[in-house]
Amino acid sequence: MENYKLKLEEEKKLLEEELSSLGKFDKETNDWEAVPESEEKSQDVEDEGDMADRAEDYEERSSALSVLEKRLNDIKRALSLIDTGGYGKCEMCGNQIEEVRLAVNPSARTCEADMDKVI
Repeated sequence: MENYKLKLEEEKKLLEEELSSLGKFDKETNDWEAVPESEEKSQDVEDEGDMADRAEDYEERSSALSVLEKRLNDIKRALSLIDTGGYGKCEMCGNQIEEVRLAVNPSARTCEADMDKVI
């Protein structure tokens, strides 16, 4: 169990660093918010190409943040379950999640039989 906890904590730290490089955490909403790569406003009026580039960058960052934030939440959930004693149980059927599966994905929420089902 301690091995899984260490792996999860390490991945949590890496995800938080990556999230910080793409956006900022809003403590009021408890959510990550994308920030454009360059906040520089050297021109009063940007041309359409610059505006399009900024919009595209923002969309890419928002999409990446969404994926990373979901992963971070799964890791936080798994760490909480380790502390409360429910770690390693499939959320679909209640059976123990296979060791092989947990070794590959310590924050797995389902056993192999249920892994294609939506939670």
